[in-house]
Amino acid sequence: MKHQRNPFVTASGGKVARSRSATFATLPFALIMSGCASVPLQEGGTLTSYAQLSPAKGKFTKTRTFVDAKGLAAVKTVAIVPTTFSFTASSRVTSEKDRGLVSNALDRAICVALSDKYRIAALGQPADMTVRTVITDLVPTDKTMAGVSTAVSLGSNFVLPVGVPRLPVGLGGLAVESEAVDSTGVQRAAAVWSKGANSFTDSARVSEIGDAYGLASDFANYFARILVKGKTSEGLDISIPSGHRMRSALGGKPKYAECDAYGRSRGLQGMVADQFGAPPEWTDKQAKAASR
Repeated sequence: MKHQRNPFVTASGGKVARSRSATFATLPFALIMSGCASVPLQEGGTLTSYAQLSPAKGKFTKTRTFVDAKGLAAVKTVAIVPTTFSFTASSRVTSEKDRGLVSNALDRAICVALSDKYRIAALGQPADMTVRTVITDLVPTDKTMAGVSTAVSLGSNFVLPVGVPRLPVGLGGLAVESEAVDSTGVQRAAAVWSKGANSFTDSARVSEIGDAYGLASDFANYFARILVKGKTSEGLDISIPSGHRMRSALGGKPKYAECDAYGRSRGLQGMVADQFGAPPEWTDKQAKAASR
């Protein structure tokens, strides 16, 4: 019996197949790109110097960094100046309480993370190094779309084996810059950082600061890792968290009492609340430090 050629395969069938393969291969990347908010990387004018920062890196998380490993080697104690907002970032969020939740989440996370290596000094007390952070931009989350995304995700859990990704609409973002200066005012590390929420890893919280709140901790952990290791780290941090960090993440007592100025982590209660799209203020206890 004579073999019949598949009518869908032509002399250029190989090229067609390769073209289709390339299309499918790039599909996941296209989906990820379409499900991410983009936040520009720009100088906010709040650092002592920008001269030593590296060229911009990253597609999803954009960074420019500087670290003086030798200058950090002798550091034993660190003071943390409460995070502030630039005029541009403040104008994005009208509620002072909401701004306080974001800055407090950042300060809490960096305080706990730096405790891995340094003794945290109370602000105003002598310290080998001082960390100063400014939120330079904030892209508000669309509360309506966040609510719709939560409803769709929860509904899919009843009919699908896995939940569907968050809708790639109305995603928020955050831009931050921070530096660590020694007791003489010399810059020992600095970072300019921006990141937008994405549909796959960021929970949809029904709040205009929903995404910025989560991203604040992302930045804190990124910058703290630079200070602790004395170098920039590429890719994901897959190291096992220290015991005190795990305890703090579950809402327990921090290693140093100074970190309590920013309240305790929301723990399991917060994780459950995030699954239902609850706004941060429902589970985040108000900071003891003054509102910014």
